[in-house]
Amino acid sequence: MKLLIGSDHGGIHLKEYLKKYLTDKGYEITDVGTYTEDSCDYPDYAAKLCAELLKGTTNKGILICGTGIGISIAANKCKGIRAAVCNDVYSAKMSREHNDANVLCMGERIVGIGVAELIVDTWLKTDFAGGRHARRVDKIMALEK
Repeated sequence: MKLLIGSDHGGIHLKEYLKKYLTDKGYEITDVGTYTEDSCDYPDYAAKLCAELLKGTTNKGILICGTGIGISIAANKCKGIRAAVCNDVYSAKMSREHNDANVLCMGERIVGIGVAELIVDTWLKTDFAGGRHARRVDKIMALEK
């Protein structure tokens, strides 16, 4: 499975760790940046990842900043994106099962390595439940119009 990943300078260490972790699990990772610890703006990397995601070569991406909040707000401004900040396993599960989130956002300053692994694993293995949740996701997506 192909995945996109990106971060600002506040999330670069967790991003680099997760790239290796996911590659070792057999995922094909495309990193949209940042590639240094130099201060940068998270909306730029949210926009890059979302633009790639919407091209359709993959249907999931992971974004990381200091808290996960700023980068998720930026990602959710992009049409077709349902980005969810998940700094715990239950939120990761529900973001996929009930909301069909296509972008997982986390905060490097909030989540440790072990919890990040559990969050990512849960998010990637959880399918969208559909049913009554599909109606709600359709209503969310209609807000873009």
